[in-house]
Amino acid sequence: MLETKANLLRRHIIKMTFTAQSGHPGGSLSYADIITALFFKVLKHRPQEPNWVDRDRFVLSKGHAAPVYYAALAEAGYFPVEDLTSLRRLGSHLQGHPCRKKTPGVEISTGSLGQGLSVANGMALAAKLDRRLSRIYCLMGDGELQEGQNWEAAMLASHYKLDNVTAFVDRNKMQIDGPTEHIMSLEPLVDKWKAFGWNVIEINGHNMRQILEACEKASQVTGKPTMIIAHTIKGKGVSFMEGAVAFHGKAPNADEYRIALKELGESI
Repeated sequence: MLETKANLLRRHIIKMTFTAQSGHPGGSLSYADIITALFFKVLKHRPQEPNWVDRDRFVLSKGHAAPVYYAALAEAGYFPVEDLTSLRRLGSHLQGHPCRKKTPGVEISTGSLGQGLSVANGMALAAKLDRRLSRIYCLMGDGELQEGQNWEAAMLASHYKLDNVTAFVDRNKMQIDGPTEHIMSLEPLVDKWKAFGWNVIEINGHNMRQILEACEKASQVTGKPTMIIAHTIKGKGVSFMEGAVAFHGKAPNADEYRIALKELGESI
């Protein structure tokens, strides 16, 4: 089941960040269900042939949330699962932010927030020019929507009718400095994306059925891109991390590590 796979990815996040004593567990845990749905059900891809020309593409705009991205790639077969313990080590191919030149399966190096949708648009335009059926999926953090480049990209995708773009907003309502609505309010977010000419779908980002149904609906839309606003919980699955801004970029200590894995169904 996909829910079981998502739980496995969450355990990987805890193990990776604990071993590295670095990384971003909170925002990785919040979109674990979404990336599970994409890599193990939705995406057309070939792990043994990462550069297959007709593949779908995934762009992780919120590049700091790399741990669960790496976990998904490993479990999908792009590289050995054992490599996950090398997160953020000097010389590792699993850097703190995704690097296309180092990690099999990574489409684009990300980490400078606000740029992912622009890259996804470029991929989508190229696919249309080449008359390929590839779809482009972009995962964005809600905090990065406070950056203006996203809204330029939103206009472009609508103007060029990029119906092969499906973007997600990981709407966990938290960013490094606190609640998004305290830092710079994003609401009414649905209305904003609609005003920019997008098809908008609102879902529970932890409900696998809703995620899959939204992706299916997006694939049937013609003439406009789709934005899936996924309401999530930062730190989802680990009680003391849920909704806790402190774990945006803090690894668990030894006691927290044991508690987290126990809550996720694994004893050590």
